[in-house]
Amino acid sequence: MRRLHGFVAMLWLAGIAGCWGGETSGTATATGAGTAAGGTAAATPPPSDGAIDLNGAGATFPYPLYSKWVAEYGKVDARVRINYQSIGSGGGIRQITERTVDFGATDAPMSDEELAKAPGKLHHIPTTLGAVVLAYNVPGVTGTLTLSPDVVAGLFLGDIKTWNDPKIAALNPGMKLPADPVSVAYRSDGSGTTAVFTDYLAKVSPAWKDKVGAGKSVKFPVGLGAKGNEGVAGSVKTTPGTLGYVELAYATTTGLPYASVVNKAGKAVAPAIESITAAAAAAAAAMPDDLRVSITDAPGDGAYPISAFTYILVYEETADAVKGKALAQFLWWAVHEGQAQCAPLHYAPLPAEVVTKVEAKLRLLKSGGSPLLAGL
Repeated sequence: MRRLHGFVAMLWLAGIAGCWGGETSGTATATGAGTAAGGTAAATPPPSDGAIDLNGAGATFPYPLYSKWVAEYGKVDARVRINYQSIGSGGGIRQITERTVDFGATDAPMSDEELAKAPGKLHHIPTTLGAVVLAYNVPGVTGTLTLSPDVVAGLFLGDIKTWNDPKIAALNPGMKLPADPVSVAYRSDGSGTTAVFTDYLAKVSPAWKDKVGAGKSVKFPVGLGAKGNEGVAGSVKTTPGTLGYVELAYATTTGLPYASVVNKAGKAVAPAIESITAAAAAAAAAMPDDLRVSITDAPGDGAYPISAFTYILVYEETADAVKGKALAQFLWWAVHEGQAQCAPLHYAPLPAEVVTKVEAKLRLLKSGGSPLLAGL
């Protein structure tokens, strides 16, 4: 299925209306309540009407799914009003470190250095799996392009300059490729999607590793930047000849074609639920205790090579027991009942082994030394 159902598309696209020109990303809210993320301190008491406001900010990568979860969880517990502002992983890490939100979100696990700056113990809670895809707008091209690791690196390094380059043609025999110049779109904001994509490139291309490296913000040798996954998707959609990297849901919703990528086993694999799950298979069983892991360039014939977990960041200890318990219960719901919403939005559900590990993390959350999920 190459497009989201209309209802789902409207659900999250309404939240990012006006963002296709590179504006800041959208805000998801439950029960129609709340303001922009970042304005609620951890110890603020719930409003007098009994509502519990939770504010979060971060990755745009999972925003379509988080929007759906926010809407669905409003039916589970109408008291809980969740605001999620998709401002990029870098912004999410910054705001949770400053404790101006109740939870952060990132696709790139925080580094040891970043964790050391946090005023408390932060936990990484995997919520789902997704794919970073190479979306393109090449006039006259029909069918699905196949790209290899060296071609992907060459395109983003600026070494491959036209769409009919012999390296692209060799991977796509019989496909009519134009001599049009290649334009590249990349993320201009601190981005977990960028971190995943450049982590992949640094693994498969020595030239990329030496010249550019990996991280949430890197200096791209060529191209134009745009804010958020939706900004990059918009650039690709509106500019013929453009190639950009976005999370799978953004490509499907905007109707953009995206490439199959040759993986570590030498197989051309399209991004899909099955190939994302295959990429996580090896990592799921051997996930470290802190749950921070990269699954790019994964082994296996069926593994899509630019796949990733995405995380919610939450402090182990919270000063506000009411809000802390509400957040812990929402996260428990998200990694259990909420997983049913993943596949329709082109995300892969968490493997069972990972859910078990997440349960153990959520049981560590507490307020005043008392567990927030006592009895679970």
